Amino acid sequence: MTFKMLGLSDALLKAVSKQGYETPSPIQKKAIPAVLEGHDVLASAQTGTGKTAGFTLPLLHILSQSERSKQPPIRALILTPTRELAAQVHDNVKQYSQFTQLKSAVIFGGVNQKPQVAVLNRGVDVLVATPGRLLDLHSQGVVSLKQIEILVLDEADRMLDMGFLRDIERLMNLMPVKRQNLLFSATFSKEIKKLANGILRKPVVVEATPENSTVDAISQKVYRVAKGKKTGLIIKLISEGNWTQVLVFTRTKHGANKLCKKMVSSGISAAAIHGNKSQGARTKALAGFKAGTIRVLVATDIAARGLDIPLLPHVINFELPNVSEDYVHRIGRTGRAGASGEAISLVSADETVFLRDVEKLVGLKIPVSIVEGFEPDPNASTEPVKQGQGRQRKQTTRKASTKGTKKGSGSGLRNRFSDDQGRGGQSKRRKG
Repeated sequence: MTFKMLGLSDALLKAVSKQGYETPSPIQKKAIPAVLEGHDVLASAQTGTGKTAGFTLPLLHILSQSERSKQPPIRALILTPTRELAAQVHDNVKQYSQFTQLKSAVIFGGVNQKPQVAVLNRGVDVLVATPGRLLDLHSQGVVSLKQIEILVLDEADRMLDMGFLRDIERLMNLMPVKRQNLLFSATFSKEIKKLANGILRKPVVVEATPENSTVDAISQKVYRVAKGKKTGLIIKLISEGNWTQVLVFTRTKHGANKLCKKMVSSGISAAAIHGNKSQGARTKALAGFKAGTIRVLVATDIAARGLDIPLLPHVINFELPNVSEDYVHRIGRTGRAGASGEAISLVSADETVFLRDVEKLVGLKIPVSIVEGFEPDPNASTEPVKQGQGRQRKQTTRKASTKGTKKGSGSGLRNRFSDDQGRGGQSKRRKG
């Protein structure tokens, strides 16, 4: 199977060849023909298996086949949950469309909207956006969605987890009823299937891999360790292993900052990336990590879906996520595009339940090791940790939703997660 056999235009085939792609991935083989035939698509595939090209290439093909005006209306909208993912998807759109006449743009919050507005005013065929900033610009009369032909919801499961449902529903009402809808997700939850039923019309269901499975190329390992010794152990592993590019996940923003400082004080160049960081700081940290000037990037789950780092060798769960599905997305940052990778989890006694949930989800008994001097505390409680994100985050979301409604400020869900939904003004007012 070749990309040419999928029926893509010469301009797209040229762009694909320039990127070094030779054969389509399983998700691309299944999704691209379905999209080209005009079907609505519900697709599930592991992160790092080529989902973006799976919807971007056929989308660009369809748009390029019709005449284009000098100042085109927005004809295709790609919604993403985070700024980093929006930027990454737009980079892909630009790469694939470079030999066509199509114009694209990306908009998200946390940055000045003026440059984004200027680009939109010149006309855009394909828009990549986070929901909050898109709604803001629409309310200002800057964006019109009346001529949308194709809608893509990328990482739809993360959008629901972050409380975007009401925003998505509002955006739907601003678009033509007759349009092609593509819903791409790493997992198929009950909530995703419910969302799909309300959006998609007789969809073609595409699954490239079993639900919630982990990439075979990823070597997974658990280190049992006392909670208070985790920082020492992770520094030992990185230093003695001479690892030069390590992505580390924590449950909280405070935890990410604290660990980052410990790394730096131990002589390991590190940067933190999470929702409280400005967009400029996040972009700088990610650029430094990719360039190799920053050795360790410490992130919260907000960053798990938007980071695309080629040949990333190591991912470390400094703390296991409260929601086991997030484990799949975290370790999916390595082992991408056929490359091998290592995923390590540092597990203390109070994370025993989380580990059991993860192993049940991925259908694998993960090998366990203990490092001398960093042994687990035999007297520590195995009661799950109480703080963090995950399920408690959803409870906070519901409270915030009620509070927002009482104040007449619109969706409380949107207010709670304004930092990554794209409401630049709100995120500036937030403290911390």
